[in-house]
Amino acid sequence: MILEVKQTGDPILRRKAHKITRIDSSIRKLASDMLETMRENNGVGLAAPQIGESIRLIVVEYPENDEIEDSPLISYKLINPEITWMSEEKTIGVEGCLSFRGLAGEVERAESVKIRALNIHGKPFNITANGWLARIFQHEIDHLDGICYVDRANKVWEMSAEEEEETEQDESITNNPPIS
Repeated sequence: MILEVKQTGDPILRRKAHKITRIDSSIRKLASDMLETMRENNGVGLAAPQIGESIRLIVVEYPENDEIEDSPLISYKLINPEITWMSEEKTIGVEGCLSFRGLAGEVERAESVKIRALNIHGKPFNITANGWLARIFQHEIDHLDGICYVDRANKVWEMSAEEEEETEQDESITNNPPIS
């Protein structure tokens, strides 16, 4: 089911989300609906507050190997994710957000991160992510803390109609689509 993505100004985007204490079929369905919603909106990540749920749940979809064209996509559904380590090396990249339509911004993020989370069956696991995938995870986990990418951006601008159209039509996940 496609869910409504909350937009700029909705107070839920600024609240710290609650930890999930019980993982049941409704959480698993919500994660699946969020993934479907993210795909429908040409994003690569989505956090539960963006669809009106103040809980610590994110979904991300990214190529298994972003250096190979048509690499299979890996879908992540993370419950109560937390960053346990960030590299000292930082990079600046352009981000967008499904909750801030029409805007883009330059954001400095850690080049690599380690994340601890639960899967949708309640089993703990760890992920090490680098590059664009690390950026996506940082962006989504920020949403769980009420932080939006525009808060971290060095510079924010309105995308031109051409840039927006390119982003919406671009099927390539590696070509900087809106993160969430």
